Amino acid sequence: MSKLRLHHASPSRSSTILWMLEEIGEPYELHVLDLQKGEQRLPEYLAINPMGKVPALEHDGILVTEVGAICLYLADAYPAAGLAPAIGDPLRGPYLRWMFFQGNCLEPAIVDRALKREPGPPSLVPYGDFDTTVDVVARQVAPGPWWLGERFTAADVYLGSAIRWTMQFGLLPERPEFKAYVARLAERPALRRANARESEIAARRTA
Repeated sequence: MSKLRLHHASPSRSSTILWMLEEIGEPYELHVLDLQKGEQRLPEYLAINPMGKVPALEHDGILVTEVGAICLYLADAYPAAGLAPAIGDPLRGPYLRWMFFQGNCLEPAIVDRALKREPGPPSLVPYGDFDTTVDVVARQVAPGPWWLGERFTAADVYLGSAIRWTMQFGLLPERPEFKAYVARLAERPALRRANARESEIAARRTA
């Protein structure tokens, strides 16, 4: 049996991968790090990810870091879950486009806005401008039900996580398109299971 081990902290970007693992439905092991105690900077973890960040995924001796890369990897490694259009599927190109859009455009736009940083000239900024980026995302999710239409994919886990989190902290406007999309995501049994595990981790930390 394949062995999956997630180096995780709660809450963090790693929560996206916890949800992804629940969508796949395969057994996995959690190694929970306490970021407040700086466990992500200990030598034994830096030997796994020198960036001192979570998540990091180990799978049969293969190490993958970065949320988008892990989502892509898991979706392709477990095709039975149906979370990635196969090569040759007409949806494969749009799927890859949006998986890269999150890290290249959406997150940088949100971070610049959150930190009140001037983004600089559009020619030097990967996302162009914040309002255009938000409008593009809103148009994509508006038709529903999922990011690529009728088919739920890893793009919903990756980009959906970003929208859920940033709306909670007021970093994205609460547009009707976003609220409706987030409500649909909240009904996913896998997301509910992931949230329950997060609650268990939090309870153990405060016990």
